[in-house]
Amino acid sequence: MKRTSILQRARAILDAEADALRNIPLDASFERAVRILRACRGKIITTGLGKAGIIAQKIAGTLCSNGTPAAFVHPGDAAHGDLGILRPNDVIIACSTSGKTREVIEMLELAHHFGVEHIIGITSHPDSAIRKLATVVINMGIIQEPCPLGLTPSASTTAMLALGDALSMVTMELKGFTRHQYGLRHHAGYLGQKARQTGSPRKT
Repeated sequence: MKRTSILQRARAILDAEADALRNIPLDASFERAVRILRACRGKIITTGLGKAGIIAQKIAGTLCSNGTPAAFVHPGDAAHGDLGILRPNDVIIACSTSGKTREVIEMLELAHHFGVEHIIGITSHPDSAIRKLATVVINMGIIQEPCPLGLTPSASTTAMLALGDALSMVTMELKGFTRHQYGLRHHAGYLGQKARQTGSPRKT
């Protein structure tokens, strides 16, 4: 492949991922999900398998940083005891592009026995099983992966990650989470130092 072709192909992939973000059909379901997160009286549990699981881990980390206690539970480990982390009033965010991943579905089916209050599903496929188990579904829309095989999660995981960021940031704002509170959760590193600097954060 020539250098020009390589760059053209790379640009096409980036454009496909950008299109996936622009085409997310945000609606009242997103607003309802945010209000569920804000009102949660327990903790947020994120889950997903494979690449979606990696995104779910990042969502949990971002929520924690922004004042909403969260933890990731691997759906495979959930079947071997880790489901015990669930408590009444917890909320689950389940990430699955297909919404058909067996381990995730089994975990959600069993979550109700632990008094889990709400399940937020982030999915794409219109016939996904998650849609029947979730309190609210955030629809990613129909996404075409730019992988030459049409298989590798890329545009879909980009959309999933962005939705997780949006959930966390909007929830953070609704809670009135402050710069001081952010600094308390980052006692080391660059972000912690920046959070403790005087002055207001830059407004956009």
